[in-house]
Amino acid sequence: MKAVQYRTPGSAPEVVTVPDPEPGPGEILIQVAAAGVCHSDIAVMSMPGDQLPFPLPLTLGHEGAGRVAALGAGVTGVEVGEMMAVYGPWGCGLCRQCAHGQENYCLRAAELGIFPPGLGAPGAMAEYMIVDDIRHLVPLRGLDPVQNVSLTDAGLTPYHAISLSLPKLVPGSTTVVIGAGGLGHVAIQLLRALTATRIIALDLSEERLELARRVGAHETVLSDEQAPDRIKSLTGGEGAQVILDFVGAPPTTAIAAAAAGVDSDITVVGLGGGTVAVGFGSLPYQTTVTSPYWGSRRELIEVLELAHHGAVDVHVETFGIDEAPLAYERLHAGTITGRAVIVPTS
Repeated sequence: MKAVQYRTPGSAPEVVTVPDPEPGPGEILIQVAAAGVCHSDIAVMSMPGDQLPFPLPLTLGHEGAGRVAALGAGVTGVEVGEMMAVYGPWGCGLCRQCAHGQENYCLRAAELGIFPPGLGAPGAMAEYMIVDDIRHLVPLRGLDPVQNVSLTDAGLTPYHAISLSLPKLVPGSTTVVIGAGGLGHVAIQLLRALTATRIIALDLSEERLELARRVGAHETVLSDEQAPDRIKSLTGGEGAQVILDFVGAPPTTAIAAAAAGVDSDITVVGLGGGTVAVGFGSLPYQTTVTSPYWGSRRELIEVLELAHHGAVDVHVETFGIDEAPLAYERLHAGTITGRAVIVPTS
């Protein structure tokens, strides 16, 4: 089968031919219908080789969806032919975090060498993939896998981030969304579906700001040095109650800190290497800074339910599997407006 792999440190991803996988006991073979392309992949491919926590080559793709093609011994509760979304942050299933359905915060994954697909385990950017356990599958129930595969990360991650701040997202509040791309444009829709907060979207691209307006942002601001002053002006000098930074680079975390109001939440989701200094006097009183990771399986079910009701619609640009390296080039160059999705088979 064809697969998109990161093969050597510092190299571009390659389309290669590898053996078809076969499911072992308890495993499920998925014929992949769609796989999302994410900045997290670029972050992994930017790491020095001696810092990678897993061996190469790695089949990429931590957003996956497709048809159940075969079942390993002992698998029950799912039928061949069912269309499934893959829940990505795999855990041990036994620790106290996993017991709450929060495998994204598994306490033993590192110790046991458990990695998410595409981020250590073979991922979805291939014609077939192995899912290690039925609990890591969520039925799509008629949803188009290509249109909705990115909800497994680009929907789940902002949904989880927003859920942490729901008590503050009341009428009259303001939320700043930094980065209106793959995750940010979904976050705007989730905020509109779940809350009455006013949304100010920031980005460097006018095309992405236009997408932000189209999906529900009340205000859009260019993400430059003047952005904090514009946000303060739009909030009557108070600053925002919630700031969601989907870029996480030093310039955007600086904007987040400068735009925060008293008793606010700053949530850094992006992997751009930026930080927010915390200490008395460095931020407005009672500002909370959080760096969450992905979301729970229950939250993924809820995100897909919102998609069933038409509350969230991912802006998708599709590529064939042979075009995957081009998709990564364009993502790195910033010319993907929403989410790039690889379709392995025609």
